[in-house]
Amino acid sequence: MTPDDTVIADTRAWLERAVIGLNLCPFAKSVHVKGQVHYAVSHATSWQDLLANLITELKDLAAIEPQVRDTTLLIAPECLHDFLDFNDFLAEADRALENLALDGVLQIASLHPRYQFAGTAEDDITNFTNRSPYPTLHLLREDSIDRAVAAFPNPESIFEVNMQTMERLGLEGWAALKVDRTAPPVASSPHDTPKT
Repeated sequence: MTPDDTVIADTRAWLERAVIGLNLCPFAKSVHVKGQVHYAVSHATSWQDLLANLITELKDLAAIEPQVRDTTLLIAPECLHDFLDFNDFLAEADRALENLALDGVLQIASLHPRYQFAGTAEDDITNFTNRSPYPTLHLLREDSIDRAVAAFPNPESIFEVNMQTMERLGLEGWAALKVDRTAPPVASSPHDTPKT
């Protein structure tokens, strides 16, 4: 198994056990079962290289029929391990979407091993709804989102239900899923200072 195969296997296991298994995203199972999820591993070690990979994947997704590829997970195991750096990068990602005139056609969602909602403690279990094994950009089609939301009763409740699911599961339950890989250690940055 190559390093890329391992990254994809880890991500697929997380998708199956956590995202689909806990029903964190009610729309994920359908595209997964149909084989419409594309896994792309970026070898970027800088945000600039990751941005170049993102632009390629956005163009590819827009050019391919939804029946063949409905969504893309762009996985970046070698960069942006610090969540705040990753969060800052999202502005560049959104700018790329606009520059490609794909704003309103595609959307970029973010997932990260250290994902943290504003106002929560780092180990707050609710953060784990958006924690993936590696820094990941989820590229979605706006049309697919609209269709899924239209078919789902009360879609605004998904966030609340996910919070309740994670609170019932707890940190031990999450650990038992065996989907949580700690990002490789990185040099300390101002963002790594412990919260008080």
